Amino acid sequence: METQQLTSTELSQFTGTENWYRHPIVRKMLYTDGIRHMMNKAGAYWLVDEIAYQQFHPRVKTEEFQVWILATNLEESTALLSCEDGHDRVLCSKQIPYTDFPLAEIKIYVSGNVILLPSEY
Repeated sequence: METQQLTSTELSQFTGTENWYRHPIVRKMLYTDGIRHMMNKAGAYWLVDEIAYQQFHPRVKTEEFQVWILATNLEESTALLSCEDGHDRVLCSKQIPYTDFPLAEIKIYVSGNVILLPSEY
């Protein structure tokens, strides 16, 4: 799948959501219009899957509010995905050996089983 150009400015235009989408496997997880746009435009379905699957991690599942950060090394096509508790305490992290995600960094929130962009919070 070829990804399209995606910008942080474009993502910041999403405020609130008109629709809620249910994750197909982790059914308790919902995501917003902004997340769906990011998934479709950047081909980042895997990113939402990873966040949803990590909700079963012992240190993550007890946190009502989470900050997920994907820091991408664009030159090497690798990334580090980490989850924080909103107070800069890292709950878990995972090396991503390959990604074509177009942004150097993206933050995604999880609040009350909803995956959303910071501007949608």
